[in-house]
Amino acid sequence: MKKTIIFLIIISLFYMFIADVFAENIKIPEDAIRIRVVPNSNSKYDQAVKGKVKNELETSMYNLLKKAKNSDEARELIETNLTKIKTDVKEVLDKEKYDKGYKVNFGYNYFPQKEYKGITYKEGYYESLLVTLGEGKGDNWWCVLFPPLCLIEAEENTETEYKSLVKEILDKYF
Repeated sequence: MKKTIIFLIIISLFYMFIADVFAENIKIPEDAIRIRVVPNSNSKYDQAVKGKVKNELETSMYNLLKKAKNSDEARELIETNLTKIKTDVKEVLDKEKYDKGYKVNFGYNYFPQKEYKGITYKEGYYESLLVTLGEGKGDNWWCVLFPPLCLIEAEENTETEYKSLVKEILDKYF
């Protein structure tokens, strides 16, 4: 039993080291195009509406951008389809009887600093599709449209969670 525990500890240390190395290498490209949805507030209703707008945009943007080969093509597709994107957002809001207004902007928009999976993304102005619901004072959701770092899951329409067998064993016994 002692040998097994020592072996598991060694594997877990190795796993943590490798995970840190890979996390440092995951960077958003300079020419990436982001998406951000900012709700009116942090109320349950406003956050739920944000989630529905996010889900709609993930699916529609995936379908729109899945054949784009580079940022220039993605940018052109977004600009050409901006009216359709606005219509998609409006349809979700109408279905939810949301009457606080909204704005859709494609250009350089402000993003606050964010830490995600151990990586800190700096605040700044980034090329992005920004959807602001109402006053836009709630906690936002954002991701990368192109390259499609967040749109891959839209194709499957399922959530993927990666787990470590070693971590599960350690959590179970320690």
